[in-house]
Amino acid sequence: MKKLITFLVLSISFQISAQHLSKVEQKLVDAIDKNYNETVKLLEETVNINSGTFNLEGVREVAKIYEREFAKIGFQTEWITLPDSLQRAGHFVATKKGSKGKKLFFIGHLDTVFEKDMPFYPFTILDKNTAKGQGVNDMKGGNAMIFATLKALHELGLLEDRTITVYFTGDEENSGKPSWVSRLDFIERAKQHDIALAYETAQGFNIATVARRGASGWTLKTTGKQVHSSGVFKENVGYGAIYEAARILNEFRIELADEQYLTFNPGQIVGGSDVVYDPISGKGEALGKTNIVSREAFVTGDLRFLGEQQKETAREKMKNIVSQNLNGTTAEIEFEDGIPSMPPTDGNMALVDILNKVSIDMGFGEVKAGDPGSRGAGDISYVADYLDCIDGIGASGTGAHSPAETINMEEYPDLIKRSTLFVNRLLK
Repeated sequence: MKKLITFLVLSISFQISAQHLSKVEQKLVDAIDKNYNETVKLLEETVNINSGTFNLEGVREVAKIYEREFAKIGFQTEWITLPDSLQRAGHFVATKKGSKGKKLFFIGHLDTVFEKDMPFYPFTILDKNTAKGQGVNDMKGGNAMIFATLKALHELGLLEDRTITVYFTGDEENSGKPSWVSRLDFIERAKQHDIALAYETAQGFNIATVARRGASGWTLKTTGKQVHSSGVFKENVGYGAIYEAARILNEFRIELADEQYLTFNPGQIVGGSDVVYDPISGKGEALGKTNIVSREAFVTGDLRFLGEQQKETAREKMKNIVSQNLNGTTAEIEFEDGIPSMPPTDGNMALVDILNKVSIDMGFGEVKAGDPGSRGAGDISYVADYLDCIDGIGASGTGAHSPAETINMEEYPDLIKRSTLFVNRLLK
């Protein structure tokens, strides 16, 4: 009885809030309800296909499902191939072209972090509020939201003579290098639009992403004199490669750790008398003994930042630290650009204002911009310099990138409804 009362209260609340919606908007809400079972089936179908970034066949199989579905609602579809050297599946694109309203660019990704040789976790309903599965919120739940949104708008004729591009990349979790090749078509198409909408995992029902930190990589190599360990610290021997690497990493921490939005993580370190590292597999080997001063050390890590200025300033500080070598050692650091950052802009904030108004009109409460430091890099960052952007409007859930990844099925239909009304208002 308590559950029934709660349901009735929620129903009445929505009916009252629906007074703020137009007749067309109410019809869109009804369309989402009508199609919801099909939306969940679509989500289940895609989650049950392993599409780890390096499972190229699996990524393409998920794309074929969306090729089938988008064709049903009048979109032209195509597959963007990438050079074989990138070892990536490619990208799925669905388009409609028109002459009215804002031009919208929808962003999703087909791949997950779960590779084919890992344990498989299918779509499973845990209870009425929760389901789990590989990539169920990051971001197959978001992909299905994009389709459900556009299907409802199509059914009411609201996509007529409108320009829409849906771009699902096949390698967001581990993009092909160099990124200027793997994201060339993505960026060029985005430039032809007014607004980018990315459906990465929602940080919360009432939070939207207006900024994302960028990500780049770095590698540190240090050397020392390989001699008997009894001579370590002496003037003619020095400290060895491992001590030099440790000094540098600790000074990185001391000098930079307190800077807002900046993080730098040494993900791997290998050291000894002889070192071998494979950047493709991420595997390293070291040969050494406790009574030998280390001759080589190798560290690889990432650097996350908000804005190019923060990135370049951090790099200069890191270079300066690296140059102040301990006795008997050398060190060098190299940086590799990855995904740029998505800075908070007035245009991005204006999109949050529109989403907030939609949410209030629907009785779902306010939507606010999230903390830029709380999110890492994403595909939307590649186009953030060219058009207004909003992200984090996809499915909600927990445990992304883990066997415990879940989607909040209680919030899911409401997120789709809000997405649909948001997009409808943007199209005008």
